[in-house]
Amino acid sequence: MKLKTMLDLLAEASALSGQPDFVVVGSLSILALEESFQVPHEMTMSNDVACYTRADPERIFDVLDELGEHSPRHRATGCFIDPVSPALPSLPEGWEARMTPVARPGVKAWCLDPNDAALSKYARGEPRDRRWIRAGLRASVVSLPIVRSRLHSVDFFDQQEADKAHQLIAEDETWFQRGKPPH
Repeated sequence: MKLKTMLDLLAEASALSGQPDFVVVGSLSILALEESFQVPHEMTMSNDVACYTRADPERIFDVLDELGEHSPRHRATGCFIDPVSPALPSLPEGWEARMTPVARPGVKAWCLDPNDAALSKYARGEPRDRRWIRAGLRASVVSLPIVRSRLHSVDFFDQQEADKAHQLIAEDETWFQRGKPPH
């Protein structure tokens, strides 16, 4: 997905919800850097914008029928809104202050800092999350020292999630030190 596509989708969500500001918490939060950085394709492969409305997070669910998965918009374009709760991602302290806003008339996307997004992805630990993180590491948009420095302040769902994140970060530190293989 491209930034324009994401903003078009959020503009539609704004028209339906009456909310102009969205917090983008998934893979596509990296699109905030698209105008100043060559974002790796592996980081933009998602077709869903995981987000919530900033001022009133529950309002994002108002757009589900029109813009969510299996909606007319999804069937027509292949892209959709994935409404999430602000409590869903496991994020470090201070993440809100590090968001990057991207705006066009009538809509603003507040996108996670790539290192904060990486921490949330380490908590999930799915293969697609690992691909996203490693693409970010190869492109130097995700920094393991920064990720490690924020790790202690992440509000993990439970100890198992915390343990998994610590293990995956250690694996990627080893992988990165060995010369960043392509996959």
